[in-house]
Amino acid sequence: MSIAETVLKPNVPSGWLDPTKLPSNLMSHYIDPSKMEWAPSKFPGITTKVLYADPESGMSTILFKMEPGAIVPLHEHTAIEQTYMLEGSLVDQEGAALPGHFVWRPGGHVHQAYSPNGAVLLSIFMKPNLFANGTEFFVK
Repeated sequence: MSIAETVLKPNVPSGWLDPTKLPSNLMSHYIDPSKMEWAPSKFPGITTKVLYADPESGMSTILFKMEPGAIVPLHEHTAIEQTYMLEGSLVDQEGAALPGHFVWRPGGHVHQAYSPNGAVLLSIFMKPNLFANGTEFFVK
């Protein structure tokens, strides 16, 4: 038996779901962000690709593209936020995230950030941020 056959057709223990017979609500969702259009946001110079959003829980995964000088205005993270920097930099009062860096912020964290040279970043939010100027989050 090949490695592919072993991995793709596992020996399923009693009481476990057979991964080859999952109901549709439990199946993987494959997304190719390169085929998605960048959508404008409510903030100048920031576009997004929403990879995942659950309106019920508020959880979302968003790919952001920031033009040089773009600002994310003062906001509070209402739950943990995690960001992986793909390109460019994102700077706030505490430091700078550069390509390959990972930064996470706990719920209750407040900051304003900007991208001096532009950036592409992947962020995961457990709940939507609250913006001091009243602007809605990137997804509802």
